[in-house]
Amino acid sequence: MKVLVLTGPESSGKSWLAGEIQARFGGVVVGEYVRHFIDQQQRDTCYADIADIARGQLAWEDAARAAKPALLILDTHLLSNMLWSQCLFGDCPGWLETELLARHYDQHLLLNPAGVPWVEDGQRCQPKLAERQAFHRGCRDWLMKHGQPFSELSGSWSARRAAALEQVAALLGSVDQHAGPGY
Repeated sequence: MKVLVLTGPESSGKSWLAGEIQARFGGVVVGEYVRHFIDQQQRDTCYADIADIARGQLAWEDAARAAKPALLILDTHLLSNMLWSQCLFGDCPGWLETELLARHYDQHLLLNPAGVPWVEDGQRCQPKLAERQAFHRGCRDWLMKHGQPFSELSGSWSARRAAALEQVAALLGSVDQHAGPGY
């Protein structure tokens, strides 16, 4: 099983790319638990919610890992929970990083917010590019500090898609027979 993580700031294409990767290579996609949580609670999150959100994300990830798909695609993981907790509340439960570091991830695709528009969806809260760039730097800094394998994706939607599909083909050790100009 190869575990791929899409990470980076909001509105940078993580969920869309997860679907594109799954459509091309198959596998199982694990979405963002926080979106489910907010839909259920019908309110903004608070610091007291961080642990429940993180446990929910881990439960979804663990259930997918137990199925042992050839490719597990994570639309997010605890890194986002950690950074959002710090960003919104100035603090983060310490066990999140411990749990994150205890898990194996084969590749992270870090999405840069520059080059694509921010899209309002009712849950996003960083319309300013500078805010999203700071979140991106936080992701990159953490990945580098902890020696996590990652590649940065940037540019237009089509450039991100092409780069993501190329990265996943390499991760899976296969040549993507569908790849080519204009895909």
